[in-house]
Amino acid sequence: MWGHMMEWGGGWGPGWGLFGVMHILWWILILLGVIALFRWVFGRGPRGLRRPEEDRALAILRERYARGEIDKAEFEERKRDLSG
Repeated sequence: MWGHMMEWGGGWGPGWGLFGVMHILWWILILLGVIALFRWVFGRGPRGLRRPEEDRALAILRERYARGEIDKAEFEERKRDLSG
């Protein structure tokens, strides 16, 4: 009696084809969550990933501004350039 229903679609009814895609997306989401948690725990946010040269350049820029070699507008413009 139920035998003909078990054969319908080979057990892969509508929507089951997306299960594999959703499974992959699920693992990608978990991986991104682990990476975000790792960066949050170890303080490696956007500022933590800067190269030492960029930090040094920003320090020099601040020194020049403090000495009065450049005005506030030029300081802000160059700071934006360094920050990307």
